[in-house]
Amino acid sequence: MALDPESQRLIDLMAAANRPAWNTLSPQAARDLYLSLRPRAQGPRPAEAKVVDRTIAGPAGDLAVRIYRPATAPADAELPCLVYAHGGGWVFGNLDSHDVLCAQFALEAGIVVFAVDYRLAPEARFPGAFDDVVAGLKWVAANGASIGVDASKLAIGGDSAGGNLAAAVAIWARDNGGPKLRLQLLAYPVTDAVGRAESYRRYEDGYGLNAATMEWFFDHYAPDKGSRGDWRVSPLRAKSLSGLPPALVITAGYDPLRDEGRAYAFRLHQEGTQADLVEFGGMLHGFLSSPMLLHGARRGTSLAAAALREALVQRAQ
Repeated sequence: MALDPESQRLIDLMAAANRPAWNTLSPQAARDLYLSLRPRAQGPRPAEAKVVDRTIAGPAGDLAVRIYRPATAPADAELPCLVYAHGGGWVFGNLDSHDVLCAQFALEAGIVVFAVDYRLAPEARFPGAFDDVVAGLKWVAANGASIGVDASKLAIGGDSAGGNLAAAVAIWARDNGGPKLRLQLLAYPVTDAVGRAESYRRYEDGYGLNAATMEWFFDHYAPDKGSRGDWRVSPLRAKSLSGLPPALVITAGYDPLRDEGRAYAFRLHQEGTQADLVEFGGMLHGFLSSPMLLHGARRGTSLAAAALREALVQRAQ
């Protein structure tokens, strides 16, 4: 499939800006640069979303979270909830970087979105981020009513590194008596930190995310290469993917991570877990969080929101 013209324009803009490659920067410099680019890409938060920032108890102290709710929902209504982990290679990203995406999910699906500001690497290496998202899910399951959430109607989701965390937390919930999840939303997830699929070679460089940056991410998050086969880092390598919640896996056609996203969806399906794979063939990695630059981001967000609404609202009635 041909590269989407808007994706090509974005590549051209990145080349013209001549910004330093992520893997040549310190983690803090990369974070600062990434956040400086987000306002233009994601635009303003929709005014129709009611948003509350707070902290919950996490494994290493207070854990910041952001709660999104449609302003039109009755104040006393308990809504279904998506627990969400942002992307950013476990090294950058925060509640602000994916603010508009989370708000759109809440508005279009008619649900609460509970975004977790998990600890970043290298200050907190594996399993820090995983443990924080587990803590977020457990908190919502135990305390949902206090924030207007129906804890019997939960989903887990994330994009890129956040998709990795969401997939791993779904496995954790299955194996550790966690809450029953009605959907796992996995957008261009990292599923294998050990192998390098064909899409790594085909899109090694020149399409935004590149292979060298992925190695930089892995080196910060899981520098012990022996840990990278752990299912919490590489959910594709879990012994079993049966008995998991239904999945929507979204991939981008021009993405080094494309093939491992495909592989995860196929293996879920083979092992009896309902899984839909939707590939946006002309898109780049990370496209969902750039609605001001890519029409594909808006289509993808609406598709994901429809899946959330179907799983959490319509099917649950």
